[in-house]
Amino acid sequence: MSKQWQIAHKHDGYYKRAKAEGYRSRAAFKLKQINNKFKIFRPGDIVLDLGAAPGGWSQAALEMVGTSGLVIGIDLEHINPLENAIFLEGDITDNGVVDLINEHTKGSEIQVVISDAAPNISGNYGLDQARSVYLAETALDLAKKVLKPNGNFVVKVFEGVDFKEFLDHVKISFKTYKRFSPQASRTRSSEIYVIGLGFIKMFKYTL
Repeated sequence: MSKQWQIAHKHDGYYKRAKAEGYRSRAAFKLKQINNKFKIFRPGDIVLDLGAAPGGWSQAALEMVGTSGLVIGIDLEHINPLENAIFLEGDITDNGVVDLINEHTKGSEIQVVISDAAPNISGNYGLDQARSVYLAETALDLAKKVLKPNGNFVVKVFEGVDFKEFLDHVKISFKTYKRFSPQASRTRSSEIYVIGLGFIKMFKYTL
């Protein structure tokens, strides 16, 4: 990250709010704005947070599912603990990740899958966008394996040449799909959030 970006980041209003309100990242406000618009979460939901570090989305999700809910977060990096959250170190592209998740859900169904994962930025937008879509497709594939019928899905993706194809994949798996740019997203950002509402479980996945 450039020094210019770091300076702008520290002067960002949502960054300051996150620090003041105890959130681990400004991204928490993005998820709250998404939920205000689309009602993703219900009290008591089990939520799977993919690419969860440093835990900002998990914090926001915990607020919305309440003490009767649970958040399971997965990332390659270590995440400091949160009450009512289980953080796992794992790779969402690994075939064994579903078994890892199932060990902690103990047969309970997951109502919401969220992913704010982003690739390491190379500076080559075409490459970064392709990697972003790959992560989003991976999150969608995993969601289709673990979501209960009528569950919800939220994922970040960078817009580009293969964005429409990804939208088509979401469209056939959910009763409703939306694209949304939260107010907390930076003005110059090409990120967009894709929301799938009402998961359609067409067949049972086998590992």
